[in-house]
Amino acid sequence: MTDAIKKSLRESKTARWIALAIVAFTMFTGYLFTEVLSPLKPLVEKDLGWDSSDFGTVTSAYGWFNVFLVMLILGGIILDKMGVRFSAIMSACIMVVGASMKYWAISSEFADVRILGLSQQVFYAGIGYAIFGVGVEIAGITVSKIIVKWFMGKELALAMGLEMATARLGSFVALFVSPFVAEAMDVSKPFLFGVILLVIGLIAFIVYNVMDVKLDKEIDADKLKTEEEEFKLKDIGFIISNRGFWYIAILCVLFYSAVFPFYKYGPDLMVNKFGISDRWAGFIPSLVPFGTILLTPLFGNLYDRKGKGASIMILGAVMLIFVHIILFLPGITNVIVAAIDVIVLGIAFSLVPSAMWPSVPKIIPEKQLGTAYALIFWIQNWGLMGIPFLLGYVLEKTNPGVAQAKQAGEEVVYNYTTTWMIFVVLTMIALVFAFLLKAEDKKKGYGLELPNIKR
Repeated sequence: MTDAIKKSLRESKTARWIALAIVAFTMFTGYLFTEVLSPLKPLVEKDLGWDSSDFGTVTSAYGWFNVFLVMLILGGIILDKMGVRFSAIMSACIMVVGASMKYWAISSEFADVRILGLSQQVFYAGIGYAIFGVGVEIAGITVSKIIVKWFMGKELALAMGLEMATARLGSFVALFVSPFVAEAMDVSKPFLFGVILLVIGLIAFIVYNVMDVKLDKEIDADKLKTEEEEFKLKDIGFIISNRGFWYIAILCVLFYSAVFPFYKYGPDLMVNKFGISDRWAGFIPSLVPFGTILLTPLFGNLYDRKGKGASIMILGAVMLIFVHIILFLPGITNVIVAAIDVIVLGIAFSLVPSAMWPSVPKIIPEKQLGTAYALIFWIQNWGLMGIPFLLGYVLEKTNPGVAQAKQAGEEVVYNYTTTWMIFVVLTMIALVFAFLLKAEDKKKGYGLELPNIKR
């Protein structure tokens, strides 16, 4: 990297923090729309006639195109070939299109005709969410590369932590506010507000692009492209032959599969196991992202200055095991215990990502980062697609007739005991891979236990 690049892009503290704020806002809008449906399971069952399988199908649709059409990997290659500006605008446009289709499906009435065994509403809502999922995941890897571009050798983990905290704020808003908006207006209106915010997020990415072009003009742009964005398909072989990459990728899919699906089913768990009303269903689960808003930057700053990235991931995995065991145990139904447990879940969710994402540039060269992040996100999407579907399927099979009874107005509850065992198993396997990653770091000397800030 030339001195000119360092001075123009990485030594301008004001420029890099403004750039971070702009792109973090767009991720805020993306994460908000991702979780709009999560606290509405009781309402869509009553108002739209869905059952747990329908809900699980739509929530799992997030990963359909990313996984089966490998759109995420294609997006990562586009990012490394075309650069962050093109990928940012492309991803934001895809998010708006997909979100708009999901809103249209939720707000429309359809004839009683089934497509691939699904009602038309569930099918089209799923397709819209799948398109949106492509956009928000590509946006995520694009923003990750943007942050590395501006903060490598500086406050990298703190910057990633602040971006993640802002994104989690979007999850918090969706989980907390959606039920109130749906009850005050109708169940489709939270989706409409989400689409409007995504359009504003697209504008934010456009503003970032203007800023990025201006900064690139201060240096030799062609030289920058050669040094930072040149990518060859054979580089994929280098990435997937790296054992450290696989440990991080597998840890990622296990960890996120034990957290993000909780957003989808946690509100319903609170209603059925802990006796919380439908209106307040998302309140306790909303404490997860609220906790990460405060703690992820703190732990990221700790990693920047003190290191211990692999050890931080081990600690987070251990905490997550205890969290899901408490939620699993049938005899624990106290709301206060649930709230405290979810706060601990937020702490665990702050620990692992604050160390995991800044560790990737220590293992993979910068010119391959877009594709490396895309591959990790692709693997992660198998979990984000499969686990919600599996949870809905198991919940439906272990609670026959409950959805129909709820639609008929009967006071019945779902038994989540068997379903929650899935989370417990995921967290235990995650701990194993956290230890494997630390051992690999000790063997290869990646520096995961060393500080990020170079003095």
